[in-house]
Amino acid sequence: MTTPAPESADVSYRSHLFTLRLWAEALGDGQHTWRGKVTHVLSGETHYFREWRELMGFLWDALQSSRAEAASEE
Repeated sequence: MTTPAPESADVSYRSHLFTLRLWAEALGDGQHTWRGKVTHVLSGETHYFREWRELMGFLWDALQSSRAEAASEE
């Protein structure tokens, strides 16, 4: 079964591509913490984070700003 492609005008706010890199950073005494880097592929905007809420905030902002841009173009 094939899914039809979305209208090209709708793609900018309905579809996003991000890359995510996670790594363990040593804190000493055998302890470590997780760090991350997320990049919005189309814009190249990159954000480093230590907390999941920072990642979610970046993703939310990217989605909301593209939706607002699409609405202003209508």
